[in-house]
Amino acid sequence: MQEARFREYIRRFNVEDHTAFDDYLAPDMHMKNGTLEFTGVEGMKHHYNDLIWPDFVEKLTVPRFVSDAGRAAIQMNTVFTAKHDAEASLFGPVKAGETFEFNGVIMYEIDETDRFSDILVAYNSFVYTDLDGKTRDLGIPH
Repeated sequence: MQEARFREYIRRFNVEDHTAFDDYLAPDMHMKNGTLEFTGVEGMKHHYNDLIWPDFVEKLTVPRFVSDAGRAAIQMNTVFTAKHDAEASLFGPVKAGETFEFNGVIMYEIDETDRFSDILVAYNSFVYTDLDGKTRDLGIPH
């Protein structure tokens, strides 16, 4: 996968364009993110449309990208900002404006149609910041 195509996926993801999943994921793709694991485009759509995007603004940045014909690896920084107070979210109770920041590496296997067939997420840190600016490393969230 060429870097420009990958960065277009990230751009579309950052504006919560769930149709990007149809264009960039193999129908039977597999995702492993800590202990969270699911398959298929519909699994990805459910995760984001139902569990992340209703409660959080999620912004991805990619400081490093490498690829060859069958895979891509990135360094990823993701900031989740709570949109509103919620008693229950994927990360537990949250207040509007609190953040969760993921830093890690993601490996993508790419099929012959230039779509992601397997996504493996590796964590370096996952940090919660409260409204007073106090931070706490949460370890692996899933």
